[in-house]
Amino acid sequence: QLSFFSFIYSSVPSWLQGTLLRNGPGKFSVGESEYKHWFDGMSLIHSFTFSNGEVTYRSKFLKSDTYKRNVKADRIVVSEFGTMIYPDPCKNIFSRAFTHLCNAIPDFTDNNLINIIRYGQDYYAASEINYINQIDPVTLETVGRVNYRNHIALNLATAHPHYDSEGNTYNMGTAIMGLGLPKYVIFKVPANASDEEHKKPVLRKVQQICSIPFRSTLYPSYFHSFGMTENYIVFVEQPFKLDIIKLATAYFRGVNWGSCLKFDKDDITLFHVINRKTGKAVSTRYYGDALVVFHHLNAYEDQDHLVFDLISYKNSNLYDMFYMHNMRQETSDFIQSNQHFSPPVCQRFVLPLNIHKDSVRGSNLVTLTDTTAQALVQEDGSVYCQPDDIFQGLELPGINYNFNTKKYRYFYGSRVEWTPHANKIAKIDIESRTHMEWQEENCYPSEPVFVASPGAVDEDDGVILSSVISPDPNISPFMLILNAKTFEEIGRASIPASVHMDLHGHFIPANV
Repeated sequence: QLSFFSFIYSSVPSWLQGTLLRNGPGKFSVGESEYKHWFDGMSLIHSFTFSNGEVTYRSKFLKSDTYKRNVKADRIVVSEFGTMIYPDPCKNIFSRAFTHLCNAIPDFTDNNLINIIRYGQDYYAASEINYINQIDPVTLETVGRVNYRNHIALNLATAHPHYDSEGNTYNMGTAIMGLGLPKYVIFKVPANASDEEHKKPVLRKVQQICSIPFRSTLYPSYFHSFGMTENYIVFVEQPFKLDIIKLATAYFRGVNWGSCLKFDKDDITLFHVINRKTGKAVSTRYYGDALVVFHHLNAYEDQDHLVFDLISYKNSNLYDMFYMHNMRQETSDFIQSNQHFSPPVCQRFVLPLNIHKDSVRGSNLVTLTDTTAQALVQEDGSVYCQPDDIFQGLELPGINYNFNTKKYRYFYGSRVEWTPHANKIAKIDIESRTHMEWQEENCYPSEPVFVASPGAVDEDDGVILSSVISPDPNISPFMLILNAKTFEEIGRASIPASVHMDLHGHFIPANV
């Protein structure tokens, strides 16, 4: 299915040239079968191309193996994180037995619905599994599937890599089963990894930076993203864990893979700091209270401190909110049934990098004056970190990526209140601890994406892009363009097509 529309809108800044690619679940049933969780829906990629005041909209389903198998069978035949699928009872006993045997070690779906990421000059639809699918960023055609395991020992990998100024891509993954000792792996794909002429896989040039052993062999930490500064990688080993035994037996026990994740509120959170040039870990043991984190905001170094900002939760109930039966509730019922939901809090942690062994025990080693975050030296020399709360009620964060790994002042995101559907976007000023919002009645904006003005010096000199949908049939979907400084609307481009609620995306400037 392809939607394609091109239209001119006078309020689109003439300098705005490039393509915003977006990814998210877009198909929740096949034949008479339905997915049970919103994060299980089949990937629908759409794009907004800005050129000389004209906006072109395209959308297309990712033609993953999962998509093709489901469509061919006219029912869901591939299990997803929140929807476990069993063989057709009409199959013969040998076929059913073989299917059960194959599920002892799950071969995950390749329904890459979370984000669009870049390796070299190639673009991929990605989720958190060992498969990624290359796409053509212009036509949105699916080019082909790539398996991380053919190039580096990984079972899982994030859909939130980092990019440095030279175009190199840094990412993290987990090696769980059949790949040697279980470990977390940090890797790099060089900027020159693409080879269009000879069609060689971009991951052939992947370089492992380092590996980190699990704190507990059978309970690896779940992670959705990580932090990066100019010299370090920050990995938060949180007590939100994947139970390997439950994962391997989920199929036989009749439960989904999502149920294999558990939060241990009585455990601690470890902060690993790794030199991204040498691959060596900083020897200091940094830790904090139990938390759940999905998204990092930014990280940077400042006067011998490593500062990193993230969005934390006090429990892991967020995932439960997105079961389809919850999302279909009326707002009042939703609020009633999700009162145990922990609101997201944007927090700043500060880790002192050069700690003297004779530091006074119990003293706070943070000397920065613009934060209340603390790092307290313990009797055994470890450092207990307490965060500075910046803002409550925001998710899907973004920044001016030119300030990634650098000291920064602003971030943007979707306001999260008592609904799984964000109905406001916001700009947060970390320095003044103030914020601005955009909202419109019955409108639901996507994750805001910052695009800098040409030659911009100020961090917030640019625009915010967000695709907006509405349940009101009288309100067409539209691409919203805000002045990032004032958060005032510059313009909007109505889209004469059905547009889905998405998750994450990637802006490709026209000159790339």
